[in-house]
Amino acid sequence: MAESFGADAALYDRARPRYPDALIGAVASSAPGPEVLDVGCGTGIAARQLQAAGCRVLGVEIDERMAAYARTTGVEVEVSPFETWNPAGRTFDALIAGMTWHWIDPATGPAKAAAVLRPGGRFAVFWYVLQPPADLGRAFADIYREVLPDSPISSPVAASPLGAYETFLDRAAEGLTATGAFTDLDRPTFPWSRDYTRDEWLDQLRTSGLAKPLADAGKLDTILARTAAAIDAVGGEFTLDSTAVALVATRR
Repeated sequence: MAESFGADAALYDRARPRYPDALIGAVASSAPGPEVLDVGCGTGIAARQLQAAGCRVLGVEIDERMAAYARTTGVEVEVSPFETWNPAGRTFDALIAGMTWHWIDPATGPAKAAAVLRPGGRFAVFWYVLQPPADLGRAFADIYREVLPDSPISSPVAASPLGAYETFLDRAAEGLTATGAFTDLDRPTFPWSRDYTRDEWLDQLRTSGLAKPLADAGKLDTILARTAAAIDAVGGEFTLDSTAVALVATRR
């Protein structure tokens, strides 16, 4: 699934939310220098935000299609799984991963991060949590429950997903702790908001990790149509008041 997002890289880049300015600023200001490694950089969304904050960013990306798009936006990218990527002796002031660290091997990834970070370097992995208004979130969850009753995404978590991301944070923290190479582990959160039209939300859904399994099950078009109807029922647009969650640490 990690290699499925590049099917329409331009749509992905257009539809995916940007990260909160406060999160980007916290990463840039806490690193001891400007050299940042972006693991699973995708189309370069976080990388470009960090560049605008004064960082020099190198991306590592498994999908050549995503990497090719990122290069067109001014991001330097090397194509490789992070676990087998060759840093060629290079080290960095910060390592980030936006919406991607859950794809990384939980043992190999933290050890590799420790190897490429300079002493005092910052580790920062983060996810944005899409939290629709409560009534709309319940409507979305009902749609999944009716269309895919046996799927984990049909659980009540779909209506209030913040708790599900604790699993990602817990696993990342366990991996860092096991290396013995990191200190000052923390889990800051960053609120963010965005107004969505129906079509903007559907584009976001088309680029989500759910899109491929839904398409493979022959259910994507049904989910999109039902979701469109639910948004139309509340006026065709809504405000997403959400949270970005992070795990940050310092290389000893």
